[in-house]
Amino acid sequence: MPRIPRLQPTPRSSARLRAPPLLPFLPFLALLLLLGLHPGPGSAQESFSLEEILSAPFPSNLVSHPGTGRLAWVFNHEGARNVWTARAPDFEPRQVTDFREDDGEGISGLILIPDGSGILFSRGGAPNARGEFPNPRSLTQGTELAIWMVDAPGSEPRRLARGGGAALSPDGTTLAFVRSGEIWTLGLEAGAEAQRSATVRGSPGSLRWSPDGTRLAFVSGRGDHSFVGVLEPDDGEAVTYLDPSLNLDRSPVWSPDGTRIAFIRAPYPRGYLPFTPVREALPWSIRVVEVGSGEGRTVWTAPEGPGSAFHGVSAENQLLWGAGERLVFPWEGTGWLNLYSVPVAGSGAEPTALTPGDFEVQFVALSADGERILYSSNQDDMDRQHVWSVPVSGGPARLLTPGTGIEWSPVSADETGTVAFLASGPTTPARPELLPAGGQRQRLLPEGAWDDFPADRLVEPEPVIFPASDGLSIHGQLFLPRDHRPGQRHPAMLFFHGGSRRQMLLGFHHRGYYHNAYAFNQYLASRGYVVLSVNYRSGTGYGMEFREALNYGARGASEFNDVTGAGVYLRSREDVDPDRIGLWGGSYGGYLTALGLARASNLFRAGVDLHGVHDWNVVIRNFVSSYDATAREEFAELALRSSPMADLDTWRSPVLLIHGDDDRNVPFSESVDLAVELRKRDVEFESLVFPDEVHGFLLHENWLAAYRAAADFLHRKLEGGR
Repeated sequence: MPRIPRLQPTPRSSARLRAPPLLPFLPFLALLLLLGLHPGPGSAQESFSLEEILSAPFPSNLVSHPGTGRLAWVFNHEGARNVWTARAPDFEPRQVTDFREDDGEGISGLILIPDGSGILFSRGGAPNARGEFPNPRSLTQGTELAIWMVDAPGSEPRRLARGGGAALSPDGTTLAFVRSGEIWTLGLEAGAEAQRSATVRGSPGSLRWSPDGTRLAFVSGRGDHSFVGVLEPDDGEAVTYLDPSLNLDRSPVWSPDGTRIAFIRAPYPRGYLPFTPVREALPWSIRVVEVGSGEGRTVWTAPEGPGSAFHGVSAENQLLWGAGERLVFPWEGTGWLNLYSVPVAGSGAEPTALTPGDFEVQFVALSADGERILYSSNQDDMDRQHVWSVPVSGGPARLLTPGTGIEWSPVSADETGTVAFLASGPTTPARPELLPAGGQRQRLLPEGAWDDFPADRLVEPEPVIFPASDGLSIHGQLFLPRDHRPGQRHPAMLFFHGGSRRQMLLGFHHRGYYHNAYAFNQYLASRGYVVLSVNYRSGTGYGMEFREALNYGARGASEFNDVTGAGVYLRSREDVDPDRIGLWGGSYGGYLTALGLARASNLFRAGVDLHGVHDWNVVIRNFVSSYDATAREEFAELALRSSPMADLDTWRSPVLLIHGDDDRNVPFSESVDLAVELRKRDVEFESLVFPDEVHGFLLHENWLAAYRAAADFLHRKLEGGR
């Protein structure tokens, strides 16, 4: 079968697409210049190619086992995803799987076996609502989600069982996982077979082993309520549901002695619809239950007002049981998402603010000894993230990674205070890094990993703040062409991220989707565009009121003020040609792209819309199947008015529509229906469709194809094909 070379210190094959030597083309280029023409995409005048800017391996799923000083992570190298590991004391990175195809098979859920005998991981993707697994290669035999194990570098990985959501017992002998809505277990000894441990109502998930490995906690999701259950896999008896109520219980965490479980309890948000602002709700709380007796009590309840609606962080669990019998949790009672801790024995005690200030925490982990919290935030650096450390009992936080880079996903690498994390910069892509206690940072990259990456030819984006049309201050990152000359006017592009719960940063992003988007913005700048990446309202990073902006999304599309404000800002710049401004974005960014073209074609000359939202009533139903627009007529009318489909009669500018037809986030019908309506109005559009591809493209070749098509389209529409 076709293979992609693994990362090696030697240069990759010369068959890669590269810019040809300049000398033989000089006469041809001179003729183009005399005619006033400009070489098209892929020409020798480009400073780098799309293949080069997307050539770096992207890391994710960083995990550790501090007791053995071991790390593991996934590298996605041009679509070939593999598990890598490093171990104390030298932490030399080593590749332990050898998958070589750009096959769209994701790798996630890494688990290090405590005795060092191997690494567990899940391969494949979750099914859609019809039970279909992602299959972007359209393989006739289909695909699956399965759990695999690899013993050591050079050994062949073994498929253990079909399923996902795995959890390993503390002694490393038994694996629990979910298959077809049931809980299964599998011993890791040779020849063991998977056993069904529990058939339960609802959807089981969040599997958590007790510290002694005899019991398994889980969450049973049941629509408008959920329970925390406990079972003993070996006895085959009944499940015990802890302190069941008329609420949503989630995020269970065991006490270190295994006698108690803490979890988050929140009332069901009846009437809530996605993509609408929620600043307050019926308050959530933290419960602790004695597993033996079933007796439960409330440790802390969020006050009414800001923070009464729960909003989480990126962590293994939303509750962390730290040293000194303290529970650590996220809360935005001040309007900013910070960390707090409360004593387990308390009841109604005031929480201790661990990270006070007007900034937001995102990635959170407990240190190996349970004494400290490792986290990333944008404290004192609003458009970047850095790694910090703070005691669980409170006290001064310590900045671990100062500078102009971006750092996230911190974990304890060993028991001596070494911290591992992922990092990037404005001109350097993401990579794993290590910070020994009292030592210097070191990159965990194999030799030759960045041989083709054009770091020295990239630009550093500038932070800018500009007013939206209604006066709200909006942050953005401005990319300027390297070869700009005084008095020169460039075509310009606005970029809108998806989500909308995202924040673009002053460097390569921590999510693969936006790592690619940042790379494409760099590519556009290299082709002579001024690019403004817009952190519009309803995104993260700037506080609860900005995220839960009034009238955003389906309740009024107030973000359109940010779209037009960004367009006016670009038009006011002396280095921008005001008649050649376009916009692009994916998902929610595709929504804002389409909204800008529909409502302001006089301002925006062309756009590229990747799997964008075009009718909120359709997309909301994709997330809330019970949503009935006819039963909520007033809201449905407002949702439609907040959608691009309501303003098609004023749409004049051409658009490129890009979509995969197995999209589980934005239905493919959104692009189909828009195309029908644009045809009726003789609005020019082009399309690029990826059969069997999902929302965040799984195939590297599809990212390349999408960006090639976008660059070519923009060249023809904004530069007149010159």
